[in-house]
Amino acid sequence: MTAWPVPVVPGSIGMFGGTFDPIHVAHLAVAQAAAETIGLECVVFVPAGQPPHKLDTVIAPAEDRLAMVRLAIEGNDRFSVDSLEIERAGPSYTVDTLEAMRARRTTEDSAPDLALIVSVEAYRQLPTWRDPQRIVELARIVVAPREGYADADPAALAVIPGGPERTVFLDKPRLRLSASELRSWASEGRSLRYLVPDAVAAYIGDHGLYRNQSRTDRP
Repeated sequence: MTAWPVPVVPGSIGMFGGTFDPIHVAHLAVAQAAAETIGLECVVFVPAGQPPHKLDTVIAPAEDRLAMVRLAIEGNDRFSVDSLEIERAGPSYTVDTLEAMRARRTTEDSAPDLALIVSVEAYRQLPTWRDPQRIVELARIVVAPREGYADADPAALAVIPGGPERTVFLDKPRLRLSASELRSWASEGRSLRYLVPDAVAAYIGDHGLYRNQSRTDRP
């Protein structure tokens, strides 16, 4: 029987990108599961600057999303946040972020062991992303399931040489929670307690985020 959690692999880094508008408990549970399943030394949350698939979508200011991520991961020594996509001008492409993360953490003695954590929905779209071949060369792909969505098809990355061999599928947690739903609740004045960390709920209230916001379906 495999030991649980898997022993930490020195130099292993999970990159977890997203809009995080807002970050919620499912994001945190997935990051923890990925770390414990493949022994990641740390998981780096990377809030998107301007996601290329949401160029015409209004999202919360980057400084607010970054602040919420920092509040959400406080107290977990295995989690960190990197603002590199927010600091970069123009759309945020995953391949560019992975290249930057690899360059930043490569030393004379070793290169980082990168893993890219994605949802099952994002996994299906990965072959359409910019330079998917380079993405799987740079990082293993860790796929998180989601309640209400079909399980990932292992053959989805078969069009990318080495893709299936570089993919890990998590079996848990199967949570169904979306940021768009939380924004809708917040716009109605409903409590987000137990759906986001308390500090994030307080930040949303204190800064009036999502108040009277139209209910656009943004994940």
